[in-house]
Amino acid sequence: MSALRGAGFEATPIADAAAVVEAQPAAGWALLVVELGDDPLVGLAVARRVRNECAVAVLVVADRSVVGDLAGADFDDFILAPIDPAELTARTRRLAGAAQESNHDEIVSFKDLALNLATYQATVGHEPIDLTYMEYELLRYFATNPGRVWSREQLLNRVWGYDYFGGARTVDVHVRRLRAKLGEERASWITTVRSVGYRFG
Repeated sequence: MSALRGAGFEATPIADAAAVVEAQPAAGWALLVVELGDDPLVGLAVARRVRNECAVAVLVVADRSVVGDLAGADFDDFILAPIDPAELTARTRRLAGAAQESNHDEIVSFKDLALNLATYQATVGHEPIDLTYMEYELLRYFATNPGRVWSREQLLNRVWGYDYFGGARTVDVHVRRLRAKLGEERASWITTVRSVGYRFG
């Protein structure tokens, strides 16, 4: 709690997902921080429900011993316990700040894909697609830089913005999810360039 206040947030401790949804302020939550503790499945279930109902970025705090259980889980970022206040400040401000950017009129388009930068909504063929925060950010980066090949390390640096603990595999997981959500006809928009990385378009 003190670490979050030090990062400039008004922290509200809440015990379960139902309480998070019920207590959501009119302006919405800036982000959700979930401490996974010894039973990460419970915390991840809370994060999944809150994301679905509140559309909020999720940061999880995990012990190094449970990192292996996080593969494929639905969250935007994580940090290791014990919390480093400077790292927490950097990551929470980035997640919350990006969600509050005021690009009200800007739409990024590629073929029949449209990304609304003000609302973080995405549509393909005029149909909405449900993306996590980092899936959206990666797709936005791809769509604004079509045709160029990016290495996994470049994508980590430019999209995640720091040396992400999950490493290059994080990019692969997000690309796989994006392809699935774009659908079979459009999955080929993201091309794997062997031994290099990925190209969009």
